[in-house]
Amino acid sequence: MPDRLPTALLISLLSLPLLGFVALFRVGAARWAGWLGAGLTGLGLAMATYLALTVPQPMVWQTDWVQLAGKAISLQFQLDGLGRLMLVLVHLVALLVQLYSLEYLHDEPRLGRYFAYLQLFVGAMLGIILAGNLLILYGFWELVGLASFLLIGFWYDRPAAASAAKKAFLMNRVGDAAFLLGILMTYWQTGSFAFADAPLTTGAGICLFMGCVAKSAQFPLLTWLPDAMEGPTPVSALLHAATMVAAGIFLLARIHPMLSPDALLLVTIVGTLTTLWAGFSALYQTDIKRVLAFSTVSQLGLMVAAMGTGNVGGALFHLMTHAFFKAALFLAAGNVIHAVHTQDMRLMGGLRRALPVTFVTYLLAAAALAGVPLLSGFLSKEVILGGAVGWAAERGGAATLIPVALLASSALTALYMARQVRLIFFGETSVDPHQTPHEPGWLMRGPVVLLVGLSVGFWFSLNPLSAHHSWLLVSLNAPTLPEGSAWLGWLSVGLVGLGGWLGFRLRDPAPTSALVQASIHYGYLDQLYDRWVVVPVLWVASLLYRTDQRVVDGAVNGVGIGTVLLAHLARFLDRFGVDGLVNGAGRLAQTLGGLARSVQSGRVQTYIATAVAVVVLLLLWMI
Repeated sequence: MPDRLPTALLISLLSLPLLGFVALFRVGAARWAGWLGAGLTGLGLAMATYLALTVPQPMVWQTDWVQLAGKAISLQFQLDGLGRLMLVLVHLVALLVQLYSLEYLHDEPRLGRYFAYLQLFVGAMLGIILAGNLLILYGFWELVGLASFLLIGFWYDRPAAASAAKKAFLMNRVGDAAFLLGILMTYWQTGSFAFADAPLTTGAGICLFMGCVAKSAQFPLLTWLPDAMEGPTPVSALLHAATMVAAGIFLLARIHPMLSPDALLLVTIVGTLTTLWAGFSALYQTDIKRVLAFSTVSQLGLMVAAMGTGNVGGALFHLMTHAFFKAALFLAAGNVIHAVHTQDMRLMGGLRRALPVTFVTYLLAAAALAGVPLLSGFLSKEVILGGAVGWAAERGGAATLIPVALLASSALTALYMARQVRLIFFGETSVDPHQTPHEPGWLMRGPVVLLVGLSVGFWFSLNPLSAHHSWLLVSLNAPTLPEGSAWLGWLSVGLVGLGGWLGFRLRDPAPTSALVQASIHYGYLDQLYDRWVVVPVLWVASLLYRTDQRVVDGAVNGVGIGTVLLAHLARFLDRFGVDGLVNGAGRLAQTLGGLARSVQSGRVQTYIATAVAVVVLLLLWMI
């Protein structure tokens, strides 16, 4: 096969979604817009699969781009094992989401623009996957942020959606600013924007990690993600499965060799804290999508913690498995919302009979998320937990808290997912009696069924109880920690079973209790931001405004008034001083001239009489 063919395919992969964005942006509610978008993504999936099967070795495409301080900055793209898998994953999930959207948003008046935004999102994510250096990655990174802003705020006429889009955009700017600073520090330390193989300084590594903190909603920048549920439900599936939030984990995989031991320790702590914080926040939520949003944050924290412990392969394994069952959960939640026209789980209940397919798929996807054996989530979690136990055993002391916390988060996941399944599908129905819930068409059910089918552990390992001989780990070719002891698997399953039992049996405390309120308000993170960030910033802004009005503007206005007064004074002096002297001299000359002229009559008699008079006067003066 000619070497040029894969290059042409890669160029096509990047171009297709961006051309789709341009073509669909101006389209209104035409249904063909969705089919065109899905067709372009389907074509991209075919090309990605072709590349994955025919380009086994890493390949690099590079050309000089610009000169910076005498050094050439390269326009560089690369395709390796991780990139091949991510290309297929992103295209597959995006295709299923778009097919689902055709029915879910069939009466949306801005359907063309919706699919245009999805194409932009996919194109930006593909750019991140194929980027060959940090500078190119950052350009597509910001494009993903723009696309997510447009999708979260798609229903911009709703105040909550507009506010959620702005919140996501601003919180991501915090992390992205630090990320850009880390990229510049990388160039300063290495003289290149390339992904290095040696650790940078701890400060540079932490700045690079901040890009992941914002994009993957890690502590403390995690509160934007639940609010992003104001966007369309298929967007939630795309955001939380294989695109925006997964970009942070992909970034960590790329920069992992560049992180110092101290930076990796911070990564581990942040990931562990996030998985517990988000799990607790999901515990008593009443919105079906917010529970899933916090579960995503929690699972991302688990992946980040795995990265920090050096278990890159385990984190990426969980990224792959999580994409399928989390997308299935969001799309199945969309089926429920489509049937009952509410996201409040307190107004559901008893839906397993009315929505049998949705019930079975939701139950299996929730079990995969919790880590039930024979499903993919169990395999990937065991790789992470086993690696964390081995990492802690090497260090001892306080490091033991990390695997303990990760095990607790597994139990917490089973607890809140079992509670959610109970509230939606079991018990007495609270659905409006005037409504008759029913299953949607197969354009909505089909993608959910397929995604749940891909969440079975057999697809990832021939041994459904062990992942350490998985073809996926071999394909990733990433550092993976040794398999944990057998007791760890039994302990994990026992904790999941305990959490699931408690989720079904226990009833929620009073809504006004401190525990429930702390969970509903995300551990009061937003309130802390309001008190310690927003309010001080607004106070400083108000102070600067008053200073500008009273001091700066006062000084400017004072100078202006003084200038006007000086101008009037100068005018007065000019008019009555300078002009007075000049005009006075002129009038004096005119008067004297008039007097002189009066004696110059031109008559001889007058001149003789004047001369006689003068002589007489002189004689008198002399006598």
